Amino acid sequence: MTLGRLARWLWPLAIANLLANIGIVVTGAAVRLTGSGLGCPTWPRCTDESYVAHGELGMHGAIEFGNRLLTFVLAAVAVLTFLAALGAGQRRATRLAFVVGLSIPLQAVLGGITVLTDLNPWVVSGHFLLSMLIIMVCVALLDELRSPDRPAAPRRQRILALATLASGWVVLYLGTVVTGAGPHAGDDHARRNGLDPATASQVHAVSVYVLVALTVALLVVAWRDGNRWLTLVTGLVLAIELAQGVLGWVQYWLDLPIALVALHMLGAGLLAAGLARVTLAVLPHRSAAEPDPDAGPQSEPATRLGA
Repeated sequence: MTLGRLARWLWPLAIANLLANIGIVVTGAAVRLTGSGLGCPTWPRCTDESYVAHGELGMHGAIEFGNRLLTFVLAAVAVLTFLAALGAGQRRATRLAFVVGLSIPLQAVLGGITVLTDLNPWVVSGHFLLSMLIIMVCVALLDELRSPDRPAAPRRQRILALATLASGWVVLYLGTVVTGAGPHAGDDHARRNGLDPATASQVHAVSVYVLVALTVALLVVAWRDGNRWLTLVTGLVLAIELAQGVLGWVQYWLDLPIALVALHMLGAGLLAAGLARVTLAVLPHRSAAEPDPDAGPQSEPATRLGA
């Protein structure tokens, strides 16, 4: 398939890019929640003698090795997205797709470090936060390809949106601290961060209250200013936050059942995507079909992108 033909698939590939990166967060949670984090006890090999899991490693080895294999799926989708953007002649989209593709091997290496450090909770935290960042870049690519044309939002909207983004990152980080203090270590012998789980959970809850308050303030301001697009995306993010808050409290009071924790991880990925969407909504945007002043003459494949 030529790059020109592949360009026709840029939009569905960009969506697949986002879904795959959210999906691997959930499968990574499944590895930890089933105690399979050290199912393959070393990296990049699964064992000192083999790159693949074998029967002696049991179910935990199969789960961990299966999650490692998904990295190749992510890489394939990222490479195809990059090539499609290149074929479409969209320079900004190509840059974003390249960043996503470059982050996949970086994430794999960081995942390997988590194994080599026996699931050190602070390293695991970085592994998760990098996934959140990748998801945000995937959303930026979607925004670049298809979003309403818009000027820069008024200053107070931009300040509130950036404050919401910063607060959201605090929430995501403190969520990893709670995880590092809790019972789901990923392996029976993996150490915890030594913090009191109840205290960590309460601090995390306070950060969620701050995030919800900022999101409500942004929603009210966007609605009063008549910014329909920002009102829409902020409303969706608020719904995600409220659902996450309810789910967080329920899983806490039910002593962290595996299924609810996995759903909470899915919600974290959706929250990261939503925070990126809100932030991008206050920035100026020009349709990807319009000429990019930095790109020079528009190539023929780019004119076929919307076909």
